[in-house]
Amino acid sequence: ITLLATSMASFIYRLAVPAKSTPPTIMPFQPVDLPFLNAPFLAATAPTYLALALVAVVAYVLWRTPLGLAIRMAGEHPQGAQAQGINVLVLRTGCVMVGSAIMALGGAFLSLAAFNSFVINMVQGRGWMALALVVFGAWRPGLALLGALLYAWFDAYQLRLQHVFPGVPYQIFLMAPYALSIAVLIPMSRRASGPQALMLPFVKGER
Repeated sequence: ITLLATSMASFIYRLAVPAKSTPPTIMPFQPVDLPFLNAPFLAATAPTYLALALVAVVAYVLWRTPLGLAIRMAGEHPQGAQAQGINVLVLRTGCVMVGSAIMALGGAFLSLAAFNSFVINMVQGRGWMALALVVFGAWRPGLALLGALLYAWFDAYQLRLQHVFPGVPYQIFLMAPYALSIAVLIPMSRRASGPQALMLPFVKGER
């Protein structure tokens, strides 16, 4: 799926923008000035604040609402959820669609907010890092957010290190955020346990 999606994005881009033409540029989102966050290093765009708010919303839905309970039951014990009248297949499909839409918005953020144009392979494996953060965060939105902030810090710092150590191959610095984030998050993941029915197909009526 990853290879198909990456190749499809490049193919569609080349259909819309031929190789010899000038790539289009867009006006990126500008940092939002909040009165209570006037420090320059805290300046962020509206999608960033929306993503942070979305973490709180998802955590509340998962742990404080009947819908969240149904979602967790569909992942932990789908047969029990079915016995309670929950349509497991519809619920799982809906969760996959919502999660995929959120991930697509995360990819669009790179061209709409971080940069002002689309570059082929600009995601550079960040989707896999997001998946790893979910696992290392024990499927809890708050812990996943902490891991994402840690990765973002490493990713921003490696850009500075490339200028400080110009003699070192830049590929090492590009690899560093992934390696360091995983090294720090591995101890956190030892106690993590995913949903019991994760990756297991559900057939209605089976026990």
